[in-house]
Amino acid sequence: MTLAAKLRPHKISRNARLCVSGTYNLVGADSPAIEAMTDFGRVTAAVICPDATLADANSQMIARGVRLLLVTGDDGSLEGLITARDTMGEKPMQVAQGRGGKVGELTVRDLMCPVADIDMLSLNEVMNARVVEVLDALKALGRQHILVEDVDPATGLPRVRGVFSATHIGRLLGVPVHSFDIARTFGEIEAALAA
Repeated sequence: MTLAAKLRPHKISRNARLCVSGTYNLVGADSPAIEAMTDFGRVTAAVICPDATLADANSQMIARGVRLLLVTGDDGSLEGLITARDTMGEKPMQVAQGRGGKVGELTVRDLMCPVADIDMLSLNEVMNARVVEVLDALKALGRQHILVEDVDPATGLPRVRGVFSATHIGRLLGVPVHSFDIARTFGEIEAALAA
């Protein structure tokens, strides 16, 4: 039997109302941290090549609804990461002026955080942590994102398993986060946790 045979579409009822979510949050400060992680075992990571333009990076972030792209080489190896703050803040202008060029000439490689500078959490540690502890780590680093690493059971090699985003955690906590200002982001989240 095909899927179409099992499902029987029908017209919407005239008196149908929109389901409105309750006032509860999906996660809380004391929830297991893993509940707030974007797991690349379930969601395809947003990636870009190092030679892509900043316009391409911005377009891809908008299309995917993310503020971070993993920068990968042709062989799929992680070379770095780039955030919306890197591509849309003052950094592009500063780098372009320092080189005597134009912002439109810059590539992802020019502004990305190289792999050697990326902070990681271990999946084993994350499995025993709470959401508030991830927020504390992000705040201490002054970052909106932190990657999570584990070991690929098939190869025994390290891999990027997921990412934590302050913005995503804020949404899960019911806090609308609209800023690239890290201090403001954490201030909004902390205020919601105290309420």
